[in-house]
Amino acid sequence: MAADVGLGSFPQAGVAVVFGASGGIGGALVEAIKAAEQFKHVVSFSRNTSPAIDLLDEDSLARAAACAADQGELRLVIDATGFLHDERQEPEKSWRQLDATNLARAFALNAIGPALIIKHVLPRLPRSDKAVFATLSARVGSIEDNRLGGWYSYRASKAALNQLVRTAAVELTRRSPDALCAALHPGTVATTLSAPFATAGLKVHSPAVAARHLLAVIDQLTADANGGFFDWRGQPVPW
Repeated sequence: MAADVGLGSFPQAGVAVVFGASGGIGGALVEAIKAAEQFKHVVSFSRNTSPAIDLLDEDSLARAAACAADQGELRLVIDATGFLHDERQEPEKSWRQLDATNLARAFALNAIGPALIIKHVLPRLPRSDKAVFATLSARVGSIEDNRLGGWYSYRASKAALNQLVRTAAVELTRRSPDALCAALHPGTVATTLSAPFATAGLKVHSPAVAARHLLAVIDQLTADANGGFFDWRGQPVPW
């Protein structure tokens, strides 16, 4: 089991924020960050918080970012949102299953929503000392690593998210040279998102263990990792 993470690389008395805190990984991240006792406030947002967030509603994301910034300096912001399937939509196994509405929905939730979080969060990061914006991507969003095919909308929307993070990182370094953006692959985690697709023999982490792994990676990241894509062990993932 991964040990608790201290997050000592961050200045003390800052604010940590988790978007998507009602999900399995998001909720575990909130608890692990609180346990580290490195931040003055740990702020969480989901569809059930006040203010609530909706990835399809930019105003809700703007309000959340402003609310978090009112608590102090934003030192750690994690976007733990993500969409793979629900009762309306399943990952495609073939191009025959491609559907314009489903593709647009996947992009809206996995790329456009996080892009709008970036829009409203990054200008609020401090101009000096370590600050991190991290978003949960997925290895299946890697173009180079795609050898199995399928999952068109999820793969493509996560690849788009990776490009958004990389592009935002270029702009961020001009404003806040000690800050960084990163895309993180959490591995396979025992959540409602991944449960129907867990493969026998695949290493599956609990949300609590996955959260500690991700925070350990974040704690080790320095400004030269800005714009990177890393797995839960801290290893680079090919684009």
